[in-house]
Amino acid sequence: MFDSSAPLIRMQRSHGRARVAFGPRGLIDLAQQGSAKAMLPRVTARLPEIVFLNTSGGLASDDRLAFGVDLRPGTRALATTQTAERAYRATGGPAEASVTLTVGAGGWLDWLPQETILYDGARLDRRTSVDLAPDAGCLLLEMLVLGRLAMGERPATLHLRDRRIVRRAGRVIHHDAFALDDATLPRLSGPALLDGARALATLALIAPDAPDRLNAVRAVLDEPGVSGAASAPPGRLVIRLLAADNWPLRRQINRLLAVLRPDPLPRIWQV
Repeated sequence: MFDSSAPLIRMQRSHGRARVAFGPRGLIDLAQQGSAKAMLPRVTARLPEIVFLNTSGGLASDDRLAFGVDLRPGTRALATTQTAERAYRATGGPAEASVTLTVGAGGWLDWLPQETILYDGARLDRRTSVDLAPDAGCLLLEMLVLGRLAMGERPATLHLRDRRIVRRAGRVIHHDAFALDDATLPRLSGPALLDGARALATLALIAPDAPDRLNAVRAVLDEPGVSGAASAPPGRLVIRLLAADNWPLRRQINRLLAVLRPDPLPRIWQV
């Protein structure tokens, strides 16, 4: 019989930090700690790739994970993740994840992580901070999947606080926040929210000429099973996508990336 007087077992928590600094001639610094790792695969494309991974296999209560990229002036690079990140059912406080990206003068960064899967009962606080030099730019992707779709899981409890902030020369130019909680979940099927979608994504292109791509982007927003819309405020192009499943969502994203960037998709991606 369960003994309520027995002492609580203190669960082991995962802490990890990985940071990569690149210059025009290649790697400058690489720091890794705990469960966070960074790989630098050799690629034939002109754009160097950084691949982050979490060796703990996912995020549970009170885990801490931090990735960072520092591109020095005149440097272009692509950063992604080895596989989908998983946020497991939480029995305590939320897991915390942070991404810190810095792009120097004349630089460019494509931040294209693979999807985050939120298990039923997951608790996750995540923050992505981007600091751009006055003439630097970036392309940011975020994909979320609600539940383990192959198992028919539909989250009944959930906590998500996800925020992306982009600064140019210290001034905020893009702030995108998304939150989910137990009270919100029953209303997600409404047309004003997710309209029943289980997979969603946001692409944000931050560059002075970003609005010029609006028509080209809208021309390929026709993947079956995916609904999407694009807007172009000054200096930005923001695309939002909804789907019942992550595979048509990935196909739509692949088509959009072909319009938005001249380089091949990350080698690590399953296309």
